[in-house]
Amino acid sequence: MRQNQAIRIVEYIRDHGSITALEAMRDLGCYRLAARIHDIKEMSYEIERDFVSVPNRHGESTQIARYSISE
Repeated sequence: MRQNQAIRIVEYIRDHGSITALEAMRDLGCYRLAARIHDIKEMSYEIERDFVSVPNRHGESTQIARYSISE
């Protein structure tokens, strides 16, 4: 199942340009995005990680990781 989930994440990134942990949970049912990113790297994909600021539920700014594929 891990490999199937990793492939779905690669397809999601190709379709949407990037993915965050929230998007992975909401759209793909993946609760361990960092682990799947590790698997994707082992499949010889070059992954970029950028940190973006987003508001949390209290309106405070917090940083999250956004992953994309270097092509």
